[in-house]
Amino acid sequence: MFREEQTSMCPLLALVVAIKRDESPGRQERLKELGLQACIVASRRPALTERKTPYWRSIRPAREPGSLFHPAVTAGSTARTASPSDLTTQRQTQTSPLKARNSAQQCALFRPLQCTRCPYAGRDNLLNLPKTPHARGQLMQQHPPTLAQSGPPPAKPTMSQPRADRAVSPQSVLAPCADSRLADAPSDAQPSDDAACAAPTNSDPHALAEALNGVAAALAARGDPNATQAYKSLGDVLLQLDRPAEAEQAYGQALTLRPQDPEALFGLGRLLYAQQRLPEAALASQLAIMVKPDHAQARVNLACVLLDLGRPAEAEATLREAPAHNGGDADVHFTLGLALEKTGRYVEAEAAYRETLKLSPNAVAAHINLGNVLQQSGRLHEAVSAYRQALALNPSVAPSHYNLATLLRALDRPHEAEPLYRRALELAPDYHDARFGLGTLLLSLGRFDEGWRLFESRYALPRFLHCRTKAMLPLPQWQGEPLTGRSLLVWQEDGLGDMIQFGRYLPLLKAAGAARVDVVCESALHRLFSTVEGVDGVLTHETAKSRYNDYDCWTSLLSAPLHVQTTLDSIPSAAYLKVDASRAAYWRERLAHLPPGPRVGVVWKGNPRHHNDAHRSMTSLAALLPLWGWPGASFVSLQKGQDEEEAQRPHAYQPLLALGHELTDFADTAALIDGLDLIVSVDTSTAHLAASLGKPCWVLLPHHDPDWRWLHGRSDSPWYPGTMRVFWQPRAGNWSAPLEAMLQAGLQRFALTQPVSAT
Repeated sequence: MFREEQTSMCPLLALVVAIKRDESPGRQERLKELGLQACIVASRRPALTERKTPYWRSIRPAREPGSLFHPAVTAGSTARTASPSDLTTQRQTQTSPLKARNSAQQCALFRPLQCTRCPYAGRDNLLNLPKTPHARGQLMQQHPPTLAQSGPPPAKPTMSQPRADRAVSPQSVLAPCADSRLADAPSDAQPSDDAACAAPTNSDPHALAEALNGVAAALAARGDPNATQAYKSLGDVLLQLDRPAEAEQAYGQALTLRPQDPEALFGLGRLLYAQQRLPEAALASQLAIMVKPDHAQARVNLACVLLDLGRPAEAEATLREAPAHNGGDADVHFTLGLALEKTGRYVEAEAAYRETLKLSPNAVAAHINLGNVLQQSGRLHEAVSAYRQALALNPSVAPSHYNLATLLRALDRPHEAEPLYRRALELAPDYHDARFGLGTLLLSLGRFDEGWRLFESRYALPRFLHCRTKAMLPLPQWQGEPLTGRSLLVWQEDGLGDMIQFGRYLPLLKAAGAARVDVVCESALHRLFSTVEGVDGVLTHETAKSRYNDYDCWTSLLSAPLHVQTTLDSIPSAAYLKVDASRAAYWRERLAHLPPGPRVGVVWKGNPRHHNDAHRSMTSLAALLPLWGWPGASFVSLQKGQDEEEAQRPHAYQPLLALGHELTDFADTAALIDGLDLIVSVDTSTAHLAASLGKPCWVLLPHHDPDWRWLHGRSDSPWYPGTMRVFWQPRAGNWSAPLEAMLQAGLQRFALTQPVSAT
């Protein structure tokens, strides 16, 4: 099917060709499939086909001080080891280009694919930690690695990953090669005083790599089959040392000597996965499984790749196809839990994580993920226990502190959460999820100075739109420098309610001297924002993309408070919106037939895509029934989207004028609100609109994970002084208590003495 000349297209294609020589029954069809996948990999990396020199070739390692792969042993010569300065240079410059040679005793090396992707960069959250992509790697281990690492551990989430901080030596790594004939080798092949063959100190894993390279080269020069194991072990050590280009060379050397070696295939797959070269990583792992179907770790690696590719069902199938005796592998159960959690099967995921903990009780990541699924299942206090257990096992794991902090905050315990966020940042200063979490926590406590600065970390979080916006816009982002004479593009990155709440900063930006201020936002806001003082134009996102050259810089409205140094005492006035007089007259006419008495607009559900909608929205209009106890009050539905139809078919004991389905945009909604006396709403954009118009607005807020903008524990809002009141749930799911308080407040407001029965 493939000619060997084609192997220059992709190194993994050469593996397929090599394995294809094995004519064992049942392998041919899968080999064809793998071969096609290799071709796809090659087609996605066009630079590979432009190389004139095949990747798989016999060459002599270059004698250059910058290269780890110097010839430790050659025929008729003695080995030399790299000096400390050589190693320093090597770690700074990576591997120097390898030079081709022709010799009967050359060692075949695998030239690494050029890859500009930083290892472990751009990863999704394999551990599925809430709002954190950082918990992975050695979390499954009982202790953190001692090798230098500046942030949360980056490798794949398994317990069995080789660790260079353990006591290792060339002899221990090569233990499977107990029959090695190295000791009996002739003097020209194995110099007895060669430092490369001596066990280095345990504290110097780089020296271990040098020694392993010497051992491997010596074995390869003699044609010893144990050279494959030596190069594979060298690759493991180099991968753990975060020297991926050299590790890839080592694995390639092992596969040149023995193309069907499952451990080398697995090691290569693990390396490719760490570099997010996912199609190649999948292929290498599949080949390892073909050679050795019971290779549990290869199945785990393939499943992790499939999860990163957004294919959790295939990841689950890969793990469930593992032979029965692999059921005792904790990594298999842990990764199965990841796949099940990805598909929302939290009960099954919980079982998988608990099985992991039976096999490995001290697996920190399993405790963390168990806490995650318990939290998703609403068992919050059990989740707290799981997170605390993870911290007890290893208090130096930053995501454990972050997860517990986030959950405690959601449980309305912010003062317990703050030190946990700060500890996570002490352990991992670049942990942007923890920075963002601490920032919003401080903002919710009214500590704006530090909070606004930390809030900017949202631009470093791939799960937010802000990160993509910053990469997409070919303009400098405004950092608070003078705007005099400059044109500013204000880009919507947040929800409609955020835009309305922070739209008050638009006049300030213009007043700061900006020559032009244009706003990019959803069409539902266009008419409303076009009347705001200081706004020169309102654009769609598509239109703005074609006019980048018209602007000097861009900003988000939610960055403006930082740059104008907003404090609790200097929040700009909310009264910045204007009402369309003609539309207001139209809606007043529609309301004229209502009986005399208070006219109350109601909204009971928000955007279903909001992360906390299950807690902030009510189940139905019927939940608001106690408010129908206000004598003489007439109720008007402003509900859009969710439950519009329910508003048009209210129960007889809950009369309601449904107008939400007639509203065309926020300018229209503002005109209708102008004719009402009070707005009652859950946490939605309508609440911000009403309060920004100066209309009294009473907001029902959830106990679980409320938005930071409402500020912790307040019954009012400094963002809307004198117009907004806040009614909190005392515990999650309990709307009856705030509705009773609202009922009594309404009786006082409307000078009513006794509620009527609402049933």
